[in-house]
Amino acid sequence: MQTVFHLIADEPEQQQTALTIAENLTKDDSVEIDDIAIVAQADGIEPLTAGGDGSDTVESLLETGISVKACGNTLDLKDLAESDLVEGVETVPSGGGELTRLQSEGYAYIRP
Repeated sequence: MQTVFHLIADEPEQQQTALTIAENLTKDDSVEIDDIAIVAQADGIEPLTAGGDGSDTVESLLETGISVKACGNTLDLKDLAESDLVEGVETVPSGGGELTRLQSEGYAYIRP
């Protein structure tokens, strides 16, 4: 199974909940997970920025093998560079496009 988590809201509690659920999923022996991805766009980008609220959790998730992706359109809109992101975060052209692609590949979609 594959799961993608969507970070889009500017609500730190909601962002942290999504990151925590992703982390918990890596520890759940009752399901076989092949891949976990996190896609952040719009106001959900904060935890992916270096020094941002939640960036420590993002670094930890990257170390466990979870892929973390930032929307390139959001980076442009917020005048952020790839160098502003936590090391290891991948940039994709658009968050919506990446979510659509992952779901077409069978990823379950979760947005807490």
